[in-house]
Amino acid sequence: MLVVGIAGGTGSGKTTVVKKIISQFQDEEVTLLPQDSYYKDNSHLKLEERQKLNFDHPDSIEWSLLVDHIVDLRHDKAIQQPIYSYLTCVRSDETIPVNPKQVIIIEGILVLTNPELRDLMDIKVYVDADSDDRLSRVITRDTIERGRSVNAVLDRYASTVKPMHLEFIEPSKRYADVIIPQGGENKVGIRVLVSLIKQHLADS
Repeated sequence: MLVVGIAGGTGSGKTTVVKKIISQFQDEEVTLLPQDSYYKDNSHLKLEERQKLNFDHPDSIEWSLLVDHIVDLRHDKAIQQPIYSYLTCVRSDETIPVNPKQVIIIEGILVLTNPELRDLMDIKVYVDADSDDRLSRVITRDTIERGRSVNAVLDRYASTVKPMHLEFIEPSKRYADVIIPQGGENKVGIRVLVSLIKQHLADS
């Protein structure tokens, strides 16, 4: 089994990179574990308190569960992936069954910040993008997909997203084996990653 970690700042184009990689493989070959599914359950807090949480800090993730799930998949055991809602900021009672496959992709802004998780990765990737481009994508995404106003997005960007990016996410780039500038627009970088994964599948 090959474990690939793909990190990068909010709005850097990670999701586009992941989609373009997965599109080159059969469903039974690759599975995706989004970091966002492993945000800690905050159902004990009121909605107003939940919406003020810092989701860009490593402490917001239940790393132990994510690590356990990767270990289980490596040992050919199926897992139950959590479902997390950005609208309610809590986990669903339902889960998603995930079976072991030849390639596991872990994607999220903070996945290279955790040493234990990094040690489980065979390839570590950082998707890089200009800060203005990232902010533009964040505004578009959060207003459309997460129901936030532009002002709310900008306030959150200034108070948590940018400071956390500078403190945790950007420094994690030094752990990357592969850096892909310009996100999903970097066709060469994506081809390199796809080639590495295909080589692994051919050798296994």
